[in-house]
Amino acid sequence: MEENINLPFDKLVQDCDILGTQNPKESIEKIVALSAEYPSEYLILIYNHFFEVSDSYEILMFLLQKIDKFKDKSSRPLLIDTLLMKGKLSQRIQDTDNITRIRINITKALANTKDSQAVYPLLYCLNSKEENYKVKLSCAEALGKIGDRYAVLPLMNILEDESESSVYVKESAVSALGMIGDEMAVDSLVQILESKKGFIDKFTFLKERALEALNKINFRGDRVFNALVKSLSDESPQVRINAIEVLMNSEDERAIPLIRKMLADNNREVVQNAVIALYNILGEDVLNEITSSPDYSSVARTEALKLQDDLLDEEFEEADDIDE
Repeated sequence: MEENINLPFDKLVQDCDILGTQNPKESIEKIVALSAEYPSEYLILIYNHFFEVSDSYEILMFLLQKIDKFKDKSSRPLLIDTLLMKGKLSQRIQDTDNITRIRINITKALANTKDSQAVYPLLYCLNSKEENYKVKLSCAEALGKIGDRYAVLPLMNILEDESESSVYVKESAVSALGMIGDEMAVDSLVQILESKKGFIDKFTFLKERALEALNKINFRGDRVFNALVKSLSDESPQVRINAIEVLMNSEDERAIPLIRKMLADNNREVVQNAVIALYNILGEDVLNEITSSPDYSSVARTEALKLQDDLLDEEFEEADDIDE
């Protein structure tokens, strides 16, 4: 698209009351009405210009929605500069919380473009020690959605950075690595699982995210498997549940006896997830085994019975569909 199209920007700004408006709702209605006058290739340029000059939080958020829907290349420099605070956003919008919300929505818009050109500025914000942590979280999520492998090493570095005090930022980095799905990240994720930090520490949530990430990566190797085995005895029930799910999807025959042992776990949800995992691996036979044997706990038998009932209901529904 040509970016130097001769449009009456100044007049449009005035007509739509973009500057110093006392009634953002009316201005937004006027912006909406422009779609009846201009084709889409002109509209995006108008939206970009309005976004660059507007001093209304409400109008800027509305324009971001429009820009996000277009996903046009012409918007990228504007969005990136605003994210990096290179423009005059802080002069136009005084409320710092509103500035943060605008920048967070910019990261979402950049993520939706899947544009690799956005990776570097997102990483810049993510690695900045002075950056607002909410913006950092949204940058990590955006990097995961874009899925560019260039982000893998910087995200891994965040996990190993002792000076990064926010465990939430590290959790977001872990989730992003899982979304990207590159095997290069496996060692960093395993290091988290091998950590000796305990359940009372917030670190347990980081372990949960690491297991979720591993579940999305096609991993192999005994070190990963051993880390999963260790996770089955973690103090956190959710870590044990996540480890069961990863083992279930690992296609490793050694996983079956390990998951069977979890049927004796002292946590109800862990046992329920172990039953579901065994069913997904072995099929209906394992449900019959669990329900018919007194060796299994009442929790395990109840969950197996529930799954059997669900299967019967599905069969009846399929039979009804055939009859109709």
